[in-house]
Amino acid sequence: MTERDPTITERLAAHLMRPVDAASRDRARLHMLDWLGCVGAARRSPVALKLEGEPAIRRAAWLGNLFEMDDVHRGAILHPGPVVWPTALQGEAVDIATLLDAAVRGYEAVIAIGATFDARHYAHFHTSATAGGFGAAATAASLHHADADHYVAALGLAGSVAGGLWQMRLESNDAKQWHIAHCVETGRRAARMAKQGVTGPRAILEGQLGLHAATCDTPRPLMLGEGWRIGEVSFKPWGACRHAHPAIDAALELKRRGQLNGWVEVETYADAVTFCDRLTPASVNQAKFSLQHAVAIVMERGEPALADFEPDSFDALAQARAQVTVREGADFTSRYPAHFGAAIRSASGEVVRIDTLGDPERPMDRDAIVAKATALLGWGGVSDTGIDAALTAALDSDDPRAALDWIETWA
Repeated sequence: MTERDPTITERLAAHLMRPVDAASRDRARLHMLDWLGCVGAARRSPVALKLEGEPAIRRAAWLGNLFEMDDVHRGAILHPGPVVWPTALQGEAVDIATLLDAAVRGYEAVIAIGATFDARHYAHFHTSATAGGFGAAATAASLHHADADHYVAALGLAGSVAGGLWQMRLESNDAKQWHIAHCVETGRRAARMAKQGVTGPRAILEGQLGLHAATCDTPRPLMLGEGWRIGEVSFKPWGACRHAHPAIDAALELKRRGQLNGWVEVETYADAVTFCDRLTPASVNQAKFSLQHAVAIVMERGEPALADFEPDSFDALAQARAQVTVREGADFTSRYPAHFGAAIRSASGEVVRIDTLGDPERPMDRDAIVAKATALLGWGGVSDTGIDAALTAALDSDDPRAALDWIETWA
């Protein structure tokens, strides 16, 4: 038998078996809180009402990305938290370290694999879904104390049914939330089957009939570093698509200078234009995916709040939206997705470019993340007692069930 090079999933499996450091565990706690805040904000949403009768943790898997406030990784262009946390919290971890380590490994897997997808993939596929099953499988496998072969099998099984088409973005529907819930259940089952000895394709990514061949023109190489990539993940301060955040931050700075009056031009990268050039949003989701609406909020009201994306704002901000034009800037596109950027030019000719709040270059500190979660939970009608319980469960508790208990009480 001749030796062969390890496959992508085999390389990733070996990488995932490293010990997790204390700083990464502490970082994971902040991401857990961020996700709990997102879930709490959506607990009284129409989607939540459709899920009455479902177990609380399954409802939570549907709700974590509903308000577009979930964490995001730029290079992979996906949202790890909504897949990783409902998987981790269903795993019956015996201690908090096991829970946090599983989450860190889940973030690593979903980011590492998502970052191998190219522009063709992202044009058609919801990357949080196509890579999400891998992240859920890695999280669940870690909770099972998997060896390398079990990781490979779980990743291969989950990857063999990867999917998630963007058509849902063009219609009013709940498929975006279904994608995440499906990844959670698929990844958990893949890890459980792998633990029982069921095997999956080891070259599910780069194989002749694998995911890269089916969905990419020029897949990127797997990049594995010495640390854990959870530290690269951005927190989102505003309840809009992340592609709109650079324009929001630039508009806020222009407003602080007293120059956000009258006509303005947004210049940004191509994907932001493709996803978010929308002058007349007709739904909450479309408003969150509208550069014009996001900038109009800043013009008229200042820092965006969740209420600013509700239907009452559509007509109220129509005149302000009409003053916002959008175009691609080649320099922003050339730096994307390593950097999400935008510039805003005012009627007076003043131009603002700024790093996006929540990204590694301009991070939100612990207090800001706590304040965000507190505001989200308050929006969802969680009491002060419930908010305190969420903060404790995520940031301070050594009980691996604390966050799950909170979800069963409040979600």
